Amino acid sequence: MSTATQGTVAGRPQPQTTAEAAGGPFIRHAPDGRRAMYVAAGTAGGTANPQFVANPMVSSPGWNKGYRILTVVAPGTGTSATPVIAQPDAPFSFHQLVQMKDAFGTQLLTGPGFDISYLVPMYSGQFGTDEMRNPTASPQFQPLLIAAAQTSSGGFQFPTYLPFEFAKGYGVISGANAALLPVLQINLSTAASYLTYTFTSAATNPTSTITVDADFYWLPNVPADPPGIGTTQQWIYQPCNPPIGSAFSGLVQLPRLGGYLTGLILDLRNSLGNRTSEGQTGGAGFVTATSVMDTGTGWPVRPKIVIDGVPLIDSLFGTIVEDIAINAQVGPFNGATVSTGTQASTANSSPLFNSNGAGWGANNGVVQAPRPLGTLWISRKTSLAQRDFGLLDTGEIFLSTNPGTQVEVAGYPWGTFTSSPGQLNAVVGQIVPSGALVRGLPEA
Repeated sequence: MSTATQGTVAGRPQPQTTAEAAGGPFIRHAPDGRRAMYVAAGTAGGTANPQFVANPMVSSPGWNKGYRILTVVAPGTGTSATPVIAQPDAPFSFHQLVQMKDAFGTQLLTGPGFDISYLVPMYSGQFGTDEMRNPTASPQFQPLLIAAAQTSSGGFQFPTYLPFEFAKGYGVISGANAALLPVLQINLSTAASYLTYTFTSAATNPTSTITVDADFYWLPNVPADPPGIGTTQQWIYQPCNPPIGSAFSGLVQLPRLGGYLTGLILDLRNSLGNRTSEGQTGGAGFVTATSVMDTGTGWPVRPKIVIDGVPLIDSLFGTIVEDIAINAQVGPFNGATVSTGTQASTANSSPLFNSNGAGWGANNGVVQAPRPLGTLWISRKTSLAQRDFGLLDTGEIFLSTNPGTQVEVAGYPWGTFTSSPGQLNAVVGQIVPSGALVRGLPEA
């Protein structure tokens, strides 16, 4: 038989054409993936009562980097065109309590929704970078509608991210074993927790839907493990002591810590649980449609961050805010002109400014995301430059602590509170390493 009459068998495409040769870092062999976990649809008018979401997770064929959560609340209807007033922490206060635990019950992220679903993704840099550090800058974010008269209200949509990975490939959690999966629990508040509005009946309250997806690295097709298997980062909301009276002079202690700290989120509130407005009466970060923000100055003019009795940072409040704008691109104002026709507020007594009356122009510096008033971020994620590059960090300046380390915030004096005493709360990024902490670039 001649070669011209011989049959030819066509080669079949291989099922996997993107495999790399063995060797090199974990992330070379573990492509990014995403998988649906669940959709928790509430009943009609469900936000009239508290709800609890704790659907079981499903396995993902690799190492989980974090969970994407999209909260959608469809508006309800009112009896007439009544005013709508938002609460200052809205819409994130709809997540009353968020708890993320690993398979063995260790708390990884725990706290109120405003802190865990909003402040942690924004300040940590583990969600997005630049404008997208802030979940409210997401294309998926849809704010509450605040208006003098609305026949339908209470609808919003916000994304958030519960991160495990704190450097590229480092801090991930196994998702392949269906018997050992993380547990996510979210207590949802009522509609009254985020807005003031009169609905026709309980059945016409807004209706919520929670969608959860997992971001993960696929299992490598060659022997390769992520760096520091078993290392986790924890973000736990904890109150500090003692309570802070108006013009109190002294130290406020954070809970005892341990491991390596990537940063401190500080959240200052009054005795009613409302954030301080830092004496401001307007501008980005100030909720103008409600009067429940504490109008006192709250923060000291010159706060001190004290570690084991040593003032590590002794700075003007405004300079700390400037640091946040530099390292995280988070600040309180928008604009950028050297002269302005807008006068500074005569009621402005914020420790951020020297100006508090006529004759001063209103601040209009450019930032990529507004800073929520009453919050500060002390970063230890600037190993590579004066700014935080998200997951690109060597960990060289993470703050090493043990259970004997005492972290304090000092004010001589602290500011004022309309409803005294004030309460300082901390959400600390705490890495608990498995063995020695991997420094440098973990993926190298």
